Amino acid sequence: MESLSETEWDVLIAGTGLEQSLLALALSRSGKKVLHVDKNDFYGGSTAAFSLQEAEEWAQRVNQDEAKSPFKQVAVTKPDAVDGPKLSASRTYSLSLSPNLVYTRSAILPTLVSSKVYRQLEFLAVGSWWVYSPNDSSPETGTGGGGHLNKVPSGREDIFGDDSIDFKAKRLLMKFLRFVADYENQEEVWQEYRSRSFSDFLEEVFKVPRTLHAPLLALTLSLDTPQNTTTEFALPRVANHLRSIGVFGPGFACVIPKWGGLAEISQVACRAQAVGGGIYVLGQGITTIDKPEDETPEITAHLKEGDTIKTKWVVGTDEDLPSQVEATSDVASYSRSISIVASKLESLFSPLAEGAPAPAGAVVSFPTGSLTVEGSAEHPPVYVFVHTSDTGECPAGQCVLYSTTSVSGELGVALLSAAEHALLHSVNISGSSSAPHTLWRMHYEQHAAKTATPASLTTSNARILAFPPQHMDLKFDGAAALDLVKDIWQRMEPDAEKDGFMMFEDREAVSEEEYLDDEA
Repeated sequence: MESLSETEWDVLIAGTGLEQSLLALALSRSGKKVLHVDKNDFYGGSTAAFSLQEAEEWAQRVNQDEAKSPFKQVAVTKPDAVDGPKLSASRTYSLSLSPNLVYTRSAILPTLVSSKVYRQLEFLAVGSWWVYSPNDSSPETGTGGGGHLNKVPSGREDIFGDDSIDFKAKRLLMKFLRFVADYENQEEVWQEYRSRSFSDFLEEVFKVPRTLHAPLLALTLSLDTPQNTTTEFALPRVANHLRSIGVFGPGFACVIPKWGGLAEISQVACRAQAVGGGIYVLGQGITTIDKPEDETPEITAHLKEGDTIKTKWVVGTDEDLPSQVEATSDVASYSRSISIVASKLESLFSPLAEGAPAPAGAVVSFPTGSLTVEGSAEHPPVYVFVHTSDTGECPAGQCVLYSTTSVSGELGVALLSAAEHALLHSVNISGSSSAPHTLWRMHYEQHAAKTATPASLTTSNARILAFPPQHMDLKFDGAAALDLVKDIWQRMEPDAEKDGFMMFEDREAVSEEEYLDDEA
């Protein structure tokens, strides 16, 4: 077999992030010679999933060298041992760095079907959404208890069956929900409020009481305060949530990939590319790229282990393409944490509807002002995604909490800790007088673009292409990711039918041994 340096490559893809992996999948039937490398020894880039040992090793590497990494300030803590359940073996965990919700109407799902890789994936339902409310008598959440969780109504039956909402408020809320179902054709209703807060729109146009704003804001997954969450941002998100309920079954709007979130999609896409004849190598990043001559279609790239690669195209991200992409100024820092809890937290996973699958995920929103943390009276919201052991991310009898807020530094750490504390003291654990115990926790900061970039970025050379910086969003935007991939695919395949993007016929049966050989 020819060495990497001896082969004339058509495409060199740097990084196994989701966009790069989807591009590899798109090229897997093209007949092109594709070399897919990653400087890391794991798949997924910023969406990677780790065992406990891998997570702790990753934390050490990030803290030792944060250059060009979207992650900073990683801290792993293991609370003092108590009687009861303990951490299991490292490999029984698969913890996602960037958990996302995939809506059932996301463009990624039909693409996974048309590209024939869906058979290697499993998606699980995300069930109830909850909003935390501090008790009037004890709003302090940092010292224990002090609040309760309210279930977000998911439709007309839930609204009219909720005794906590008076009849007038129910009618106003239903009026808004009928509007949002067809808001695109009623622009005159919300045009004036496009850049104003969603809360102002709800209150002034539909007279929805302030007490009902938090559940609707939770559906937007906005990481901004209500004052900074605009109507233009919120309406399509609420509409998308409601329209997604029932697409794949009653009672749920979102799904999550089993075994570690979006990283699992990256691995499956890489596998398909390998079956198509491509080569991928972990732990082998690009160190430098020679400046090509003006008339030369060939690019020379140098890899970490000394290989010199000749290729027609190079694709990656700022993190993977050294000195090729100008840094973006539209970047913010977000606080995130992953906690393993010694409880099933069963009360969060009530049955969705008759005939619905058992939910494996739940969303808990902590609205602005619901947490009492020194120095932040009007803190931005905190979201906690709760995953059961059915996701394959933890052993039976445990849950994983993924928490996110748009505040960094010590205040971000305090907010996430307060939210986790409040959540665990708000759930009803049968036969227990104390809150569930946290077995392991990792806090980190993630730097990401504040807003989504609509198109791929071209570097100083038209054949060196960079995907834009990752945009922080708890909702995975499948359409945006696929548009970026399709744009680059069309540049590399100008003669291909546009309608043929990711539209593949079934391959001949491939044995498990062949898959393993490809991965090796």
